Parts: sequence; structure tokens; C-alpha cells
Amino acid sequence: MYGFEALTFNIHGGYLEAIVRGHRSGLLTAADYNNLCQCETLDDIKMHLSATEYGPYLQNEPSPLHTTTIVEKCTLKLVDEYKHMLCQATEPLSTFLEYCTYGHMIDNVVLIVTGTLHERDVQELLEKCHPLGMFDSIATLAVAQNMRELYRLVLVDTPLAPYFSECITSEDLDDMNIEIMRNTLYKAYLEDFYRFCQKLGGATAEIMSDLLAFEADRRAVNITINSIGTELTRDDRRKLYSNFGLLYPYGHEELAVCEDLDQVRAAMEKYPPYQSIFSRLSYGESQLLDKAFYEEEVKRLCLAFEQQFHYAVFFAYVRLREQEIRNLMWISECVAQNQKSRVHDSVVFIF
Repeated sequence: MYGFEALTFNIHGGYLEAIVRGHRSGLLTAADYNNLCQCETLDDIKMHLSATEYGPYLQNEPSPLHTTTIVEKCTLKLVDEYKHMLCQATEPLSTFLEYCTYGHMIDNVVLIVTGTLHERDVQELLEKCHPLGMFDSIATLAVAQNMRELYRLVLVDTPLAPYFSECITSEDLDDMNIEIMRNTLYKAYLEDFYRFCQKLGGATAEIMSDLLAFEADRRAVNITINSIGTELTRDDRRKLYSNFGLLYPYGHEELAVCEDLDQVRAAMEKYPPYQSIFSRLSYGESQLLDKAFYEEEVKRLCLAFEQQFHYAVFFAYVRLREQEIRNLMWISECVAQNQKSRVHDSVVFIF
């Protein structure tokens, strides 16, 4: 079907593709970020945002503002846009849009389970959950003592049910097991999403394969770095890597045996797309790695808009909007804590 999308795509997808490209033109520009970085108070940030698409969401918020309020309202805008697109979508686009939220569902499940383990109030935890990853039975997650109960009582009725088959054990939930559960779920989710995109074929398969492969590779690197010095064995680490991506399978074999950041760097520099990311970091410096990965991701997401008649623009838009919200959160925190000298440390410019 590749090359013939133009014949039929607009019958069902034309309106929504136009909508999402319109939303994309409302993303903040470099000029907006320069203005925001010069703000002295959170009310100044609100004033600058009032001239953007966030204006209606922030206009009724009283002073003094909090960072959480700004982030909450900006996220609400993304949720409203997503729900509108989902309501208008037909198959297979509606399923594709649902896949885009499964990552948030996994994060919410882990947040609730971890919070319950540390005896946090469930209502307080629910307020921290990402609205795109909510499902009906999420509040009852707190009663589960181990993975088997978690699956049987709650998750069997959610879209995450098929991903749990690999991590159902009778072991009690502790911080280590929960983190392994998160990464096992993410692995199953990414592989499932990848297979779904391959089935769709055409430009969607081509572009989404690249975006999901990058996500899988980034997770493999992060898992490796975070598990250095822990009791996770090499085989356990290897099992958490997704079975696709540029690093699969030989890069995974090298990452599985890495003992420090410099070994990770040596393994990654054999792959040209990642060589440029690691060349920017000085030796032993991992805190800038996240920003370097985010910058590379944003570049790839923006390229998704260069082609027409495919679904990857919806995934790219949601991700770009989430990056924008992370930028706003960082700028707001720096302004609120009077750390303006650090404001550029974590801002990833989108355009």
C-alpha cells in the first residue's frame, strides 16, 4: 500500500490530520521561550502565556500561582485536544491514539503501587496521576500485595492486561520489583505498538518504526545506566531490553555487560545516530544525557510532520506537547525558586 495513501487517507483521516497540524502550529517558538526565560515571577509567566493557546486555561487562575497549577492547566489543554481527536477518529486511527496513552497508564500504575508501598494517601496519589493514563479501576490498585493480585483484581480489565503475562510473580512488591515491573511492561508495550504500526504499513510504519526504535534504544541505555551497581544480573538486565531498535541485538549484548558509564559510551559510539549524542558529554557525565536524548527525539518528532498521509503526526504532536509542558515546568520552577541562572539547563527548544 506504500505510496498510495494519498488515494484514500483523507476519507477518514484528512480532517484529523488537518486538526493536529493546526495544533502543532500553536506550539511555543524560540521567541516565546526567550520571553518566558526573562520572567521574574510566575504571574509574569502567566501573562506571557495568555497570548498563546494556553491563555484560556490560565486566565481565571488567581494569584499567587504555583508551578503545579501551570503544569496542570497546560496538561488539561493537551488532554482536551487528545479527547477531541479520539472522539472524531475511526479505526485504525482510534486504536493508534489509544496506544499513545498506554505509557501513561503504566506510569500511573507504578506511581500508585509505589505510593501505597510507602503509605501515601491514595487520593493524593490519584491527583498526581497523568490524566491521559487514567482508567476506571485505578483507585483499587492500592489493595494489591503482589503482582498476581495486582493483575487479578485490577489490571485484567485494562488494555495493559496482555503486557502483564511476563511479570506475574508471587513476589511481594518492593521498590526493586516495581521498577522491574515498569520496565517489563514498557518492553511489552513498545513491542506491541511496534507490531501494530508494522501492520498498518505505508508511511505510518516507516516513521513510527524510527520513533519507536529510538524510544526502545533510549530505554535500553537508561536501564543500563540505572542498574549499574545494583543487584540486577546481566541476564535480568538483558531481559528488560526491547527486541527491536538500532541496538538490537548486538548493542544489547554489549550494554548488558557494561559496568560503568564510560563502557556504555564506548558501546554506543559504534552507532552513528547515537555517537553525536555521546560526543557532547564529557566522560562520567550522565546528567546531561537526558537532555541530549530529548533534543534528538524532538528533532525526529518534528521530521514526522514533513510527510503527509500517515498517523505518526498524532504520536509526534502528543510527544512534542509533553516536551513543551516539561519545559514550562522547568522554567516555572527556576523562576519560583529564584534559580534563573539554571533556566536554560533543561529547556529543549522545539522550533
